[in-house]
Amino acid sequence: MAVLLRALLRPGRPPGTLGRHPGQREASLCADPGAPVRVRFAPSPTGFLHLGGLRTALYNYIFAKKHGGTFILRLEDTDQTRRVPGAAENIEDLLAWAGIPPDESPCRGGPAGPYLQSQRLELYAQAADALVRTGAAYPCFCSPQRLHLLKKEALRNRQTPRYDNRCRNLSQRQVAQKLASDPKPAIRFRLDEEAPAFQDLVHGWTRHEVASVEGDPVVLKSDGFPTYHLACVVDDHHMGVSHVLRGSEWLVSTAKHLLLYRALGWRPPRFAHLPLLVNADGSKLSKRQGDLMLERLAAAGFLPDALLDMVTNCGSGFAENQMGRTLAELIAQFDLSRVTCHSALLDLEKLPEFNRLHLRRLVSSETQRSQLVEKLQVLVEEAFGSQLRGTAVLDPAYVERVILLRQVWWGRPLPEAKHAPHTLALF
Repeated sequence: MAVLLRALLRPGRPPGTLGRHPGQREASLCADPGAPVRVRFAPSPTGFLHLGGLRTALYNYIFAKKHGGTFILRLEDTDQTRRVPGAAENIEDLLAWAGIPPDESPCRGGPAGPYLQSQRLELYAQAADALVRTGAAYPCFCSPQRLHLLKKEALRNRQTPRYDNRCRNLSQRQVAQKLASDPKPAIRFRLDEEAPAFQDLVHGWTRHEVASVEGDPVVLKSDGFPTYHLACVVDDHHMGVSHVLRGSEWLVSTAKHLLLYRALGWRPPRFAHLPLLVNADGSKLSKRQGDLMLERLAAAGFLPDALLDMVTNCGSGFAENQMGRTLAELIAQFDLSRVTCHSALLDLEKLPEFNRLHLRRLVSSETQRSQLVEKLQVLVEEAFGSQLRGTAVLDPAYVERVILLRQVWWGRPLPEAKHAPHTLALF
């Protein structure tokens, strides 16, 4: 922050420390075609992983593996007030359980770490310093009370709340005076320039004139933490991300991100904004929907392959809409150019059928059947431990026999097993 404050009172000069070269004002909108494919899944640990997050992670994973690339897990934990204890570990553990572990992550490490944004604050301060020095950003001394009144007044007049850019034209003398009493201002990015059009790999050519509908956004808060807009640009650049596959709710914000790339003299990655996964009634998925939580579905005995199959089956990206695909088949058949803009409807009532398909595959393989026997032994003990009379029912040969005999009854769950985990209930 001290470096940043000194920059506020200094004449403008190019941010040479960040790799910008003379004449490189216009950053290309295409990623370097010769660069390796590097994608990232960047959730916020403000809740546990649900099916919507799993789907975004999966599309990134299969795109990376199809092109011999790298799948990165980055945790966007800059909002410390909303961080849920254990959520960060939960996300990485469940990605591994689902069979799509990251190549680089907070736990695994990697050449572009650290992978927690709260440990990368110096990089964001350097970027903010560069923006201020070139006049692309400025300090904002507006109090939370003033900003709240602006919002309240806009809503009262039935207008969209926006910052009025009050601090953008302060003189150096005024800035110096205000710094004396408020040495840690927020930093806002100037939305002066026309937003560039860009070719989204899902939505096609797109342009959003954000400056006409929004005030200058905060990119660095007074506590030294970045907002999403600055953090994702800085991290994607320094981590060498080649393609950003994220939800379509970020499509409009991409205009701001491209302006930030341009101001910093960096080449942006390619963008693909994926259609949202929504409930069967069209409503948005929520982290508060317990039945969508991956941890709960895993505990209920649903197979990872069944979940991966279902969340891709209800969307697009494949030549044919079929059930029963394995992860290897998803990788081989995925085609990003086939992803459409339409939201994907999630029907959880179909999940047991997906589970049955993948259970049949497990049973038909002798190697995988033995692994299933081990899992079922654990499930039986967990579900009926206090009711078991002896250990004969847990004998591997007996469990395997039950599995093979049960195949003829698939589709008709046993009444006495209706409260058992779903993997067990199918036997």
